[in-house]
Amino acid sequence: MNLKIALLPGDGIGPEVVNAAVEVMKIAAEKFNTTLTLNEYLVGGCSYDKFGTPLTEETLSACYDSDAVLLGAVGGTKWENLSQNLKPEAALLKLRKALGLYNNIRPAKVYSALLSSSTLKPEVLEGTDIIILRELTGDVYFGEPRGYDDEKGWNTMIYYREEVVRMARYAFELAMTRDKRVVSVDKANVLDCSQFWRKIVHEIHKDYPEVTLSDMYVDNAAMQIVRNPKQFDIILTQNLFGDILSDIAAMITGSLGMLPSASLGSKYALYEPVHGSAPDIAGQGKANPLATISSVAMMFYHSFKMYKAAELIEAAISKTLDSGYRTADIYSPGSVLVSTAQMRDAVIDNFNKIYDEQVVGETAHQ
Repeated sequence: MNLKIALLPGDGIGPEVVNAAVEVMKIAAEKFNTTLTLNEYLVGGCSYDKFGTPLTEETLSACYDSDAVLLGAVGGTKWENLSQNLKPEAALLKLRKALGLYNNIRPAKVYSALLSSSTLKPEVLEGTDIIILRELTGDVYFGEPRGYDDEKGWNTMIYYREEVVRMARYAFELAMTRDKRVVSVDKANVLDCSQFWRKIVHEIHKDYPEVTLSDMYVDNAAMQIVRNPKQFDIILTQNLFGDILSDIAAMITGSLGMLPSASLGSKYALYEPVHGSAPDIAGQGKANPLATISSVAMMFYHSFKMYKAAELIEAAISKTLDSGYRTADIYSPGSVLVSTAQMRDAVIDNFNKIYDEQVVGETAHQ
């Protein structure tokens, strides 16, 4: 099998974490007899600097022509004063809209080795394994009209039935493979748009009677994620609320540098770490590549259906953390402080060991 992947490293630490993840990707593909065609393109601030736009038509066409897209991070203080449509972040919104990426999957799993990295007590965190499903193409991010003048600013929060239906169905289908629990997060006590969201989610729930559905206001959900994260399994929520809640969930895991994500549509898929471009540490070898490496695992799982490869990448991350390796963002006394490249190499080494034990070893005993 040959897979064509568009690489969009972006700005700041984006190139460093993408390069690290690509090396892991190459090893996994080789072990599972898969060839890769990798093509790299500019996106975000670096694209604006060269082409005057954060996303060129060439880059967008390359994404259309690929089996999956891997993105690093975009943005930085350098481009803060640009107009809204020229800022690096505009590239993300355009990519999501153009590729029809409506379902943003953000796992928030607490690794046992990182229980001490969070500011929360270990007994509160242990066993936390949340999946946040964030709708990605509706809400205030894309609603019209929008704008501001000297006297006021305005945005439109809007959802169409089909946008809510497809998210609800995905949540309930996923729940059937896990703990059969979904919490739908909205602000239905204030927002008409959220009342509509809740109404449609409950309509679709009738097709999945085995799944337990509960509703929660977003302000309460933010509090509950910190108070008792283990109460959640799948969180289904609107675009704006998902953006905020996933960052809260990221911090209870110890660092934004640990959170991967997948943005899925009916035809295309984009994978990226949740963290930003962190320009203050760019080029210093301090960036944590684990979120991007885990995003590659999600790519193997969701886009390529290579479930064993995805499982081994995640196992290699866990083993690396269990061995005490830490980048600066997750460092604690007694652990081993490593660079981006050293963390990458440790994951590759552990991937190879686990592959030899599980795949080669099982084959030998058959």
